[in-house]
Amino acid sequence: MKIAIIGGGGWGLALAKLLFENNNEILLWEYNPDFLDKLKKTHSNPLLLPDIILPSEISFTGDFFDLVRFHPEIIILAIPTQYIRSTLQSIPEEAQKDLWNPEQLFAIVNVAKGIEEHTLLTVSEILKQILPSKVHKMICTLSGPSHAEEVARQVPTSVVIAGLDAELLQKLQLIFSNSYFRVYRNLDLIGVEMGGAVKNVIAIAAGIIAGLDYGDNTIGALLTRGLVEIQRLGVACGARSETFLGLSGLGDLVTTATSKHSRNRYVGFQIGQGRKMQDVVQSMAMIAEGVATTRSVYNLATQKNVEMPITEQVYQVLFQDKDPRQAILELMTRDLKEE
Repeated sequence: MKIAIIGGGGWGLALAKLLFENNNEILLWEYNPDFLDKLKKTHSNPLLLPDIILPSEISFTGDFFDLVRFHPEIIILAIPTQYIRSTLQSIPEEAQKDLWNPEQLFAIVNVAKGIEEHTLLTVSEILKQILPSKVHKMICTLSGPSHAEEVARQVPTSVVIAGLDAELLQKLQLIFSNSYFRVYRNLDLIGVEMGGAVKNVIAIAAGIIAGLDYGDNTIGALLTRGLVEIQRLGVACGARSETFLGLSGLGDLVTTATSKHSRNRYVGFQIGQGRKMQDVVQSMAMIAEGVATTRSVYNLATQKNVEMPITEQVYQVLFQDKDPRQAILELMTRDLKEE
């Protein structure tokens, strides 16, 4: 199977390694010239995946026409949500027709977790706006508790792949799964996308709590009530409520909110320690999708008239310089109600 990966961040590299180990031919496109040069020379990026050397058979390029000549059967989009539209629109027009060719291509798999800021769209909705209609049924999302650092080290991991074509999902399950990477399938595409995106907001809140040196009681309350908020917004957007109790909801929330690998938790932790959000983000080598997603989720909740008090407080801390302790105090002193 020929698989093209667009995006050479940690997740793109980890999936390249995984899918090569599953006996597929891999070509990875990366836009950053320095990262690309390092990948070509060393087959590694210690900044993103420490101590991981990718197989020498994996190929790298910065030229979209190389992807066309590769004739991929699957294209994986490992691009941060806020850059998916601009990256795909930067593909030369003469390459677009051949790249999105349903005679050779049978799946487009997104692995980003976010909501576009200026449109409030999920990734599948963005793709349906900018890709030809003939490939819309191919659009899927791979999500769940899956830090790239651990997948690259073959740590046992379970995820979910979501789309609207049951037969396609079964094929993709077989292509991605192996002895350390187990893939479930789900037809609730919007639910899987919303769980993966909104949990990043709660992960920032978890980091703030840790940075303030609050305890396990606080984290337990946050994760429980945070899941309620994720579920509320997801259902308002057309998702099934039970999806949020699965890997892309509860599973991803617990992992991202408690893990040392979590970029979103790191942002929150630094803010809890007293740093400004802008300073934290500018000092990071990788993108924490939850920062932009917080603004998107806040605006989407306002648009849908969905009550999300935790999200509202995270938004005010990030973008209105609200004191984190005051934010938590306001959450704790809200009107009392039934669970």
